[in-house]
Amino acid sequence: MAFIQMIEITTTRPDEVEALVDEWRTKTAGRRTAQRGTFTKDRERPNTFIQIVEFPSYEDAMANSDLPETASFAQRLGQLCEGPMLFRNLDVRRVEEM
Repeated sequence: MAFIQMIEITTTRPDEVEALVDEWRTKTAGRRTAQRGTFTKDRERPNTFIQIVEFPSYEDAMANSDLPETASFAQRLGQLCEGPMLFRNLDVRRVEEM
């Protein structure tokens, strides 16, 4: 079953967050299990962003989390935030093309 993780952050440094994601992608090339990442900005809440990461399965997401580069990424991402990161871990039940 496909799996999606949503990470909500509050930051005034979104360009640095995007650069950090680019660095993580380079360092984990060929080993990461994340299939797609979407970085979004909330229109109603200033400085609020949500990173949506798609995986083939929950198990693949956990393998991705176990990468040393992912642990370093999470720690550095936290330093760019003005508050705690909020995680949503979602099993995909259905996908529809509209």
